Amino acid sequence: MKNPADLRQDFVRNVQLRHLRCLVAVAQERHLARAAERLALSQPAVSKTLVELEAIVGARLVERSKAGRRGVQGLTAAGEQLLAHALRVLEALDASAQAVAPAAGGRIERLRIGALPSVAPALLPIALARLRDGWPQVQIVVKSAANAALLDELRAGELDLVVGRMSDPRLMGGLSFELLHTEPLVFAVRAGHPLTAPAAQGASVQAVLAYPLVVYGEGTIPRHNTESFLSARGLVLPTNALQTLDVAVARALVAVSDAVWITPLGAARGELADGRLVRLRIETTGTEEPVGLLQRSDAEPSALRGAMAALLREGAKQQGALPARPRGKTRSTS
Repeated sequence: MKNPADLRQDFVRNVQLRHLRCLVAVAQERHLARAAERLALSQPAVSKTLVELEAIVGARLVERSKAGRRGVQGLTAAGEQLLAHALRVLEALDASAQAVAPAAGGRIERLRIGALPSVAPALLPIALARLRDGWPQVQIVVKSAANAALLDELRAGELDLVVGRMSDPRLMGGLSFELLHTEPLVFAVRAGHPLTAPAAQGASVQAVLAYPLVVYGEGTIPRHNTESFLSARGLVLPTNALQTLDVAVARALVAVSDAVWITPLGAARGELADGRLVRLRIETTGTEEPVGLLQRSDAEPSALRGAMAALLREGAKQQGALPARPRGKTRSTS
């Protein structure tokens, strides 16, 4: 059996950039055929390259899907470790290429940002506008999705940073989390909603359940908090509640109907501030969730990523105060 030093020498001698690019593509696409298309290779060529890399490493790197040969369940622990190093190698190679060819025809600098749908409206617009002022030539890509999907793409190097929430510790490996602020759930309705009328004298949760509800999709943290909030009061989320991650759809529906939107504060902050939506006087203390900046722990330092992170921190501080609730005594939420 070879000793560790010999194994390291064999790896350095035999591994090639095509092996690393193949691993990254498979990790990001989670599908051999899509990875092959991205690399301009045939699927058998991608499979062969993976087998070569696993032979060089001496360990299985990819968990193939049992449903079919093209699918990929994910990376093994060894695959995750090698992926982190592969990303650093390819990033360093790209940085070197840009350094020697910075003029026209050089690599376009790009920032890929992931953000939760409930967080993006409050934090991103001003930060993005200010970033554009200082970095006018940068290509910026913003992706909005559920937290788990964003963390998968961040870990795989498909996103540069994510504005999201803490997740299960098992999904946080290789990622750092920096708290920006916390935000509670709110019950938001249109101005003039029956539950805001003086005769209503504030709304109880039972009264809210008599109206159509708009909530986040299953598996999301806002949805979990909504169900926990109701369960603590002996209530259950109605099965006919409309579920969506699209905050634009939720806002528009609430604006033209008597639906009640149960949402993290950030998603409705602007509309609550200008009076287009009204926050019902329902106490939601205990539903606060931390919102933070997530990055890969092993990512190479980046002035661009650092500038965006600083702008997000500044924006979070400026939004520390909650929009005022309507005046009046808060009623029991039970």
